[in-house]
Amino acid sequence: MPTIGWLSLATEPSTRRGVEAFRSGLADLGYTEGETIRVLYRFADGNADRLPTLTSELVSLGATIIVTYGTTAIRAAHDAAPNVPIVSWLSGNPVAMGWAQTLARPGGMITGVFQQSATDKRFELLKEVRPQGTTFGYLMNAANPGNPFWRKEADDAARRLGIKLEIVEVKHQSDIADAIDRMAALGVAGLTYIPDPVLGANSTMIAKLALTHKLPSLGENPYFVEAGGLFAFLENYLAMARRSAWYVDQIIKGVPPGDLAAEQAREFKLVVNMKTAKELGITIPPSVLARADELVE
Repeated sequence: MPTIGWLSLATEPSTRRGVEAFRSGLADLGYTEGETIRVLYRFADGNADRLPTLTSELVSLGATIIVTYGTTAIRAAHDAAPNVPIVSWLSGNPVAMGWAQTLARPGGMITGVFQQSATDKRFELLKEVRPQGTTFGYLMNAANPGNPFWRKEADDAARRLGIKLEIVEVKHQSDIADAIDRMAALGVAGLTYIPDPVLGANSTMIAKLALTHKLPSLGENPYFVEAGGLFAFLENYLAMARRSAWYVDQIIKGVPPGDLAAEQAREFKLVVNMKTAKELGITIPPSVLARADELVE
């Protein structure tokens, strides 16, 4: 029976939907978990230092493929088990991170489904609802190895939009409140954060704090707008998790991971919280409403 490791930097509750989608993908391919395939799930609960130990534990228990959530998890898993194939279901660009020669032919031990950054779209949306704003906040997890990539993307977007960024890094969950207080004190007109498992797992907190400071905010998952965030601009991460099962199947069948073309997210969804807009005194421009896939009333 093939044994697969599932490794996440985030908590189990915050990735539960992704796990369910992955299981659904395996079932669609004819696998029955516990009968024809075994999956071992490990969650670092936001503590990146635990990832190498969890990786070694998965390998010692017989995992021959590791499915990862997050750029930090990929790096830790690859460093701890360089000869084990890794399948991403949600992480940063593998070419930019140096893990793949090209998307079409990665050439190494890492493949799967990766994020499209869309950083320019995120700041563009905030700028559209605060057109007079000149400075916007960008929250980053200091431990994310993709930070140089995300910074460059953000700097390029800021240059194009003619805005300034206040970039604040956090090392622990407990730093988030102080970071947003600092952004508010610096006079940002709105804020967002990098796609990151730790920040994503705390998206509800970020949304509520932004609303407390009367700041329009943009997150990357449904929980964000449910908690009062103004926008969620999200990839179809459940489809990505389901698709990662296909990569697992191909590797089980003997295809080298480096021969499997990596994919990037193709679908995005824009959700607008109209109740939050009213509370912030913001009129959502018709151009934004026309692009919205869902309005939360």
